[in-house]
Amino acid sequence: MARWQGGAAERLKEAALELFQIQGYDGTTVAEIAAAAGVTERTFFRHFTDKREVLFFDQREFERTFLDSLPEGTADPMALVAAVLGGAARLFGEERRAWARARQSVIGGNAGLQERELLKLSLLAVSLTRELTERGIDPISAALAAETAVTVFRTTFTAWVADAETRPFPAIHDEVLGRLRALYSI
Repeated sequence: MARWQGGAAERLKEAALELFQIQGYDGTTVAEIAAAAGVTERTFFRHFTDKREVLFFDQREFERTFLDSLPEGTADPMALVAAVLGGAARLFGEERRAWARARQSVIGGNAGLQERELLKLSLLAVSLTRELTERGIDPISAALAAETAVTVFRTTFTAWVADAETRPFPAIHDEVLGRLRALYSI
């Protein structure tokens, strides 16, 4: 009997992404992903509800990173946006850039995955808005701050995964936030 190997979820993510790039998302089956990772389909479904979730497995961690970055006692919406982006940068170190680029290329080639990515960001904005209103920020300012944070994040992320980009995530989000501030003064 073969010895059990740990790290099945990570192997499944890597195998899925590689197959999605080679065969396309629609051309890849769960059975192929499981076989490439050296596990059974049953093991796949212990970790993921479907093949789409391989690309979106960390929604709770993703949201939690943003929410945990909100400072206490601050009511300045732009300071909150900057703090949230600074916290999010922890998720986007150089060691993740190649995977993020590959993931984004798969998502960019599939309308259903693009829709799921937009839903992920929309849910983030809802969570941020709720958290800000619970901290006493009026609902309109909370919504504007949350949507701004998501917009700046999305713009930063898009630049960060661009083929020729080498700057670290925080440097890009500082630039994007600076450009947003410059728009206010026009």
